[in-house]
Amino acid sequence: MSAEAADREAATSSRPCTPPQTSWFEFVLEEALLEQHLQKPSPDPPPVQLIVQFLEQASKPSVNEQNQVQPPPDNKRNRILKLLALKVAAHLKWDLDVLEKSLSVPVLNMLLNELLCISKVPPGTKHVDVDLSSLPPTTAMAILLYNRWAIRTIVQSSFPVKQVKPGPPQLNVMNHIQQEKELTENILKVLKEQAADSILVLEGALKLNKDLYVHTIRTLDLLAMEPGMVNGETESSTAGLKISAEEIQCQVCYDLGAIYFQQGSTNAAVHEKAKEKFFKTKELIAKNGSSSLHFTIDEERLAGYCQACEVLTSSSDDASQQATPYSQIHSCMKSGKYQDLVKIFLEDNLTLSLPEQFRQSVLRELFQKAQQGNDALDEVCFKVCVCNTVCDVLQGRIIDIQFCQLFLKPSKEKIDFLLEVCSGSINLESASEELKRRMAAFLKNLCLGMEDLQFVFMISSHELFIKLLKDDERKLLIDQMRKRSPRINLCTKPVTSFYDIPASASVNIGQLEHQLILSVDPWRIRQILIELHGMTSERQFWTISNKWEVPNVYSSVILGIKDSLTRDLVYILMAKGLHCCAIKDFVHAKQLFAACLELVTEFSPKLRQVMLNEMLLLDIYTHEAGAGVSGERPPSDLISRVRGYLEMRVPDIPLRQVIAEECVAFLLNWCENEYLTMQVPLPLVQTNPYVKLGQLLAATCKELPGPKESRRTAKDLWEVVVQICSVSNQHKRGNDGRVSLIKHRESTLGIMYRSELLSFIKKLREPLVLTTILSLFVKLHNVREDIVNDIAAEHISIWPSSIPNLQSVDFEAVAITVKELVSYALTINANNHFWLIIQADIYFATNQYSAALHYYLQAGAVCSDFFNKMVPPDVYTDQVIKRMIKCCSLLNCHTQVAILCQFLREVDYKTAFKALQEQNSHDAMDSYYEYIWDVTILEYLTYLHHKRGETDKRQIAIKAIGQTELNASNPEEVLQLAAQRRKKKFLQAMAKLYF
Repeated sequence: MSAEAADREAATSSRPCTPPQTSWFEFVLEEALLEQHLQKPSPDPPPVQLIVQFLEQASKPSVNEQNQVQPPPDNKRNRILKLLALKVAAHLKWDLDVLEKSLSVPVLNMLLNELLCISKVPPGTKHVDVDLSSLPPTTAMAILLYNRWAIRTIVQSSFPVKQVKPGPPQLNVMNHIQQEKELTENILKVLKEQAADSILVLEGALKLNKDLYVHTIRTLDLLAMEPGMVNGETESSTAGLKISAEEIQCQVCYDLGAIYFQQGSTNAAVHEKAKEKFFKTKELIAKNGSSSLHFTIDEERLAGYCQACEVLTSSSDDASQQATPYSQIHSCMKSGKYQDLVKIFLEDNLTLSLPEQFRQSVLRELFQKAQQGNDALDEVCFKVCVCNTVCDVLQGRIIDIQFCQLFLKPSKEKIDFLLEVCSGSINLESASEELKRRMAAFLKNLCLGMEDLQFVFMISSHELFIKLLKDDERKLLIDQMRKRSPRINLCTKPVTSFYDIPASASVNIGQLEHQLILSVDPWRIRQILIELHGMTSERQFWTISNKWEVPNVYSSVILGIKDSLTRDLVYILMAKGLHCCAIKDFVHAKQLFAACLELVTEFSPKLRQVMLNEMLLLDIYTHEAGAGVSGERPPSDLISRVRGYLEMRVPDIPLRQVIAEECVAFLLNWCENEYLTMQVPLPLVQTNPYVKLGQLLAATCKELPGPKESRRTAKDLWEVVVQICSVSNQHKRGNDGRVSLIKHRESTLGIMYRSELLSFIKKLREPLVLTTILSLFVKLHNVREDIVNDIAAEHISIWPSSIPNLQSVDFEAVAITVKELVSYALTINANNHFWLIIQADIYFATNQYSAALHYYLQAGAVCSDFFNKMVPPDVYTDQVIKRMIKCCSLLNCHTQVAILCQFLREVDYKTAFKALQEQNSHDAMDSYYEYIWDVTILEYLTYLHHKRGETDKRQIAIKAIGQTELNASNPEEVLQLAAQRRKKKFLQAMAKLYF
């Protein structure tokens, strides 16, 4: 027996009870690692990193007696390590998806070369010259695996890779990373040179019509036993893991499609090949099912490839070319059929199949073509923008600023098209109430923003507007002074008359119950109940629908009514009224509550007061959803009733907390600060947390313009909110005797829970109140010691700057609350620049720099007429500009950094020069030079390009510096005007980039 065979036999022989001294390392690895991870019935997560450990140990160079570095020796230890690495891969069934995610290119290259070696593929042999059909199944499979990996690696290397932010520099780590990077580049270079051969190998594999086998742990053990076994069982048709011919074809087709698609960027004809392979893959998956594959395929990615191929392969006769909106849009853009493009967008408003980002990218491309001098596209841009805006409205998104810009000067044609899009984007018969409400709100807001009553009449008289808005709402919109139609009291008969209605015994009980569930007419409900009670006296008809819900504080009183008919009637009227109120059907809710009030007045003062309270809440909802939306103040009698409710002292009346909450929010929204501050009774403040909170908010808002010494109420409000946001700590002794600290998120220390406070704040609409409470939470967020980036807010200076016990505050909950409050505030007014700055600061603090720039720019746009006026200095402070600079820097937009450095009160030349030295910039670079007005920066640019030998860019800089309006001898007014004009153009360019 040879020495090599003896080594193999020693390595794979039965394991002794104690490890021999000469092979301790091999024993520990094989016993402790493979036994632990691979031979369990339910193994741990795949130990892919073991492959790295084994191959790194096996590839360590040796040092001879003369201290010279030698290649790794081919000894028993290294052979065992390589075999162990192959066993781990075999345990993973040679799944390239798993291996590629966890192993670097050099390691996987080494692993697959070892597989080729152990599968007896002669080294140096070109795989393209080998006939796969004549090879043993495991050998052919090894060649396939290697070439599949080769082209997958080439495809993967073509994708952009997000650069990881480096940590603190460590010399040994940096050297290792650099070595691995160089090794990867060398391997990729070789793989790309051999790409054509790998493609031919895989194309040849598609002609194989037989199953193949891949090595398992068992076949690898057999190979390691003795050379004689190589031609025996390990090469037979039954050895290893069977991979069916269909599965092989599916994987190979997918990989070939990917490489052809990648090559199509330089050769468009190759896209046809990619399409053929991808659709073949799709057919095989449909035929065999994806679950049967040993190697999974990302079906979403495959669908994306197929869709892209359909678009990119230009075949006018192909029926599938027009199968998707993407291909249709691509064809329209290519051929200039823009009216068809508008039609596609309009049709998609019903199906909503196109993503928002794709819609915006098409619009941006149209704008770019229009700016290049194609004036005919202005109308197309408007129409596509309108389609996108209506789509945003239906999906509950904020209206884009581009629509506002295009609609600054409305015309009859624009409004006609807008109404056409709105009508074509919603099917009133099948649309949900939420969609109808969004469309109605959009049309109402559109009318409120127009000054020309002729255009308002065009919208308000349109069929869609009439169907979406009720008569009262349309009248309120056209004539703000007209009041709502008076409440119709259906209960004109005395209560006793309801019991005189004769019952119809011939009607089936089930049919009557069905009518009872559907009806919202109080008189009809009473009639049905009388008929039902006349047919049976054993049923409790208030229980027939689980949708009829009455608050517990009311149900205990209602269910105490002795007469069963009256009990059912009161319960059902109230339940139906509350349901109508919840779905904003205020007309029917008022009818139901009025009938219930008249009924209970005769026998229960307690329930009478309950119904008066519910009708007050209903009137508040009705006003806030109707006249209140347009800014019309509530009637004085409604305000008096709200005050009366808060001051009510009737004993034993069941009260819902939401009514007090809505009453306080109502008074705050309509600036009844004087009453809340001075006139509300003291006992009410002490017993009702919402009244106390409302009083502190009203007093703080009143004192906002005052001096610091008059802001004692701000401190009181601060202390109340801090207590609400504090966590209560409790100590608990465990079974082991240790004391552990338990934190309760929802603390009972404050006057209410944080969730209740957040719910209350989301009922507020008054900008000053919202700004006050928002600035309080922002200040509380900034107080924490580990905060890196403060968030700016209006009136933030009125709050205390420290908290005695920082550990007690749940700052995580505070951060969540700030985000929720800003999002809510922007739904109330999306054009409040201070709120937009807060939103931008939040994104900046959470490292979302692109989103932060979006909101910084939007804040400037809304307060400067899209930068046509100067942005107020209290909006674009030095802190905001510095944050915009940092955002651009971290997004590698270095030219933008240099331009923004000019916006500071004192130009930051150091940062600007450092940014301009960067050569890897992701912005438009020299096309931005026209926006630079600082001569020093332009002179530095001229020097920099001269030093680099960049003649063209140097000429652009010289042209910019040579403009007469930048001459230092000009009057200050001329220089400021030149700077302002460049600021405007630059910010508008930035806005188009980030909006």
